[in-house]
Amino acid sequence: MKKSIVLLFAGQGAQEVGMGHSLFEVYPRVREIIAKADDELGVELSRIMFNGPSDELTQTSWCQPALYVHGLACWEILKENCSSVNPVAAAGLSLGEFTAYSATGSFSFSDGLKLVAKRGKFMDEACAMTDGSMAAIIGGNEESVRELADKYDVDVANLNAPGQIVISGSRDKILCAANDVKNFGCRMGKVLEVAGAYHSRLMQSAQEKLAKELENFGIILPSCPVISNVEAEPIMQIDSIRSSLERQVTGSVRWSDSMEFLLDSFPEATFVEFSPKPVLSGLMSRIRRDVEVLTVTDPESLEEAITALS
Repeated sequence: MKKSIVLLFAGQGAQEVGMGHSLFEVYPRVREIIAKADDELGVELSRIMFNGPSDELTQTSWCQPALYVHGLACWEILKENCSSVNPVAAAGLSLGEFTAYSATGSFSFSDGLKLVAKRGKFMDEACAMTDGSMAAIIGGNEESVRELADKYDVDVANLNAPGQIVISGSRDKILCAANDVKNFGCRMGKVLEVAGAYHSRLMQSAQEKLAKELENFGIILPSCPVISNVEAEPIMQIDSIRSSLERQVTGSVRWSDSMEFLLDSFPEATFVEFSPKPVLSGLMSRIRRDVEVLTVTDPESLEEAITALS
C-alpha cells in the first residue's frame, strides 16, 4: 500500500557546511546529481557545499542553488530506496518553493537550477544596493507585529509559526523596531545575521529581474499540489505560478498558514522535510505540536525515514 507523504523543502538559513557530502559518498545517484549541478553552473558548487567556508556558503548566490541541489538529491534517493511513497502535496520555504516545483515535475532539475542561481544572483545584487536587515519578533501575534511594522515602515517578511514572525527592511528601521517590541505586546526582537532585507520592498529590483526570466521560462502543472508561499494554497494555472514565484521575492512567506492548509487537507499524510538541518520540523512543532515531521538530510536519517514509511 502506498504511503501518502507531503514534501517539504528548506529555504535560506538551513544551509550547513558539509551538506550532502555523506550522501555523495554513499549513493551513486547523488554523485550524478551533484556532478550535473557543477557542470550546469560551470562552477564547483560541490566544493562550497562540502567545504565552505561558511561565509561563502551563506552568500545568497551560493546558498540558494546549494539548497535546491541538496533538497532534490535527498528526494531522489528516498524515491529510489522507498517505492511505497506517494507524494500528495509539496511546499517549500521561500527558495524551497522552487525546489518543490522541480520535485513535482513543473520544470527540470537543470532548468530550475539555472533559474535559482539567477534568483540568488539578483537578490545578492539587491542586497549590495541597499542597507537592509531582518529581525525575528518572538511572542507577538500577527496583528501586533503588523502594527509594529507599520510604525517603523518595514515589511512583514515571514509568518513562520505562531509567535514567530520576521520583519524586513532598512537596517536602521529594523534596529529601532526590534528595540520597541515590548510596547506592541511582543516578548523579544532578535536582529538576524543576514545579508539583506529579503521578502521586503528592498528586493524590488531582484523581483523585476526574476520576472523577466520567468516570462519565457518553461513550466507545466505539478504532479501534485504545490502550496504557494504568498497565497498559502495551491495554484493550478501556469501564469499564476509564474506570478506567485515573482511576487514571492518581495511578498510575505505565509508558512504557518501553508502548513495549516496542508494539515487540514491531508490529515493522514506523513510530512517529510528535505534539508541540511531540521528547520521546518522545528516550525511545525510550534504550529501543531502533535505532528511529527521526518527529516532527510544524510544516510542515517534517510534509513530512518525509509523504515518509517515502509
